[in-house]
Amino acid sequence: MNLKQIADRGIIDFGNLYRIGKVMRKAQAGENIAIGMIGGSITQGSLSSSPKTCYAYLVYEWWVNKFSNSNIQYVNGGIGGTTSQFGVARVEEDLLCHRPDFVITEFSVNDTNNLFFQETYEGLVRRILTYENEPGLLILNNVCYNDGTNAQEVHNEVGAYYKLPMVSIKNSVYKEIEEGRLSGPDITPDDLHPNDKGHRLVADVVINMLEEIYKKVIYEGTEKGYFLPEKPLTANRYMDSLRINNKNAEPVSKGFVKDTTVQENITEFFRNGFSAEKVNDTIHFEVEGRNIAVQYRKTVKRTAPVAVAIVDGKKDSPVILDANFEEDWGDCLYLQNLLTGGEKKKHTVDITVTEADETSKLDFYLVSVIVSDR
Repeated sequence: MNLKQIADRGIIDFGNLYRIGKVMRKAQAGENIAIGMIGGSITQGSLSSSPKTCYAYLVYEWWVNKFSNSNIQYVNGGIGGTTSQFGVARVEEDLLCHRPDFVITEFSVNDTNNLFFQETYEGLVRRILTYENEPGLLILNNVCYNDGTNAQEVHNEVGAYYKLPMVSIKNSVYKEIEEGRLSGPDITPDDLHPNDKGHRLVADVVINMLEEIYKKVIYEGTEKGYFLPEKPLTANRYMDSLRINNKNAEPVSKGFVKDTTVQENITEFFRNGFSAEKVNDTIHFEVEGRNIAVQYRKTVKRTAPVAVAIVDGKKDSPVILDANFEEDWGDCLYLQNLLTGGEKKKHTVDITVTEADETSKLDFYLVSVIVSDR
């Protein structure tokens, strides 16, 4: 099977092409456009040999080569180890503020294939589609190469509901591995992150879709407009997610210290938070929203502190925040739900260090509190 046949198999649906058609015509006319990506470590470029050999940059290069008269900006909003729950909370600050004309979302190997992540993913999709400059959006489904797992079932139900173009690496590249025509180790050292060859294949699947879209919108014409569904597919409780950190809040604290280190780029995510080292160090937030989550650092170093989070003073329902990470690939930006579907009112969140090893000199690093359904 040749590359074109493999890539064609990755086309799930073209959806409504009005918005992407507008972007292509804009670029064809020589106007400036911006191309943006948001996702996890594969979008960030993990295991590619350079930032310019990851799939996201290769797709950007397609736009540059296809529309050589246009000045095209590249915005990579990939952060490793993160889900669409965090994606919807950061998409405005990390991506939409750059006013991208075209966006790819990629969280299918970080999200779990369940209804919770369908809801957080819809929040992300809907937040992008409702942004003031009305960007075009394409859904990319990456895959775990050892067993074919991903969240494309629930993600693509969202995509179909919003009539979005969708491509699948599970249906294309992984199928070649499954049927023995391609060796997994040739394209991914860890069964998840592509090497340069793997990133090239992912990019080729996306680029094939863009070429097909180009034919449809430039030569065949396309839809006369795009209409956002008025009613969401899910309860859509995460679309208005807000991150609370030391840039926008002054919580009451004893022992927690504000981190004033300058954040140079979005992948320096242990920034703008609060740190503590001693038992009984505590920090108190007042927030409003039906859903509350907390982000903190889990580290591979030993021995890191342990804290507890208590919502609304309910000491009989503490949530343990253990900063010791059991994986070995590096420190993790961990997101823990504290309250889901609570009352729409002001809530208190108290985080207190309960265990600390003074000899290790490791801190408990609180990155942010995230509230939604406000």
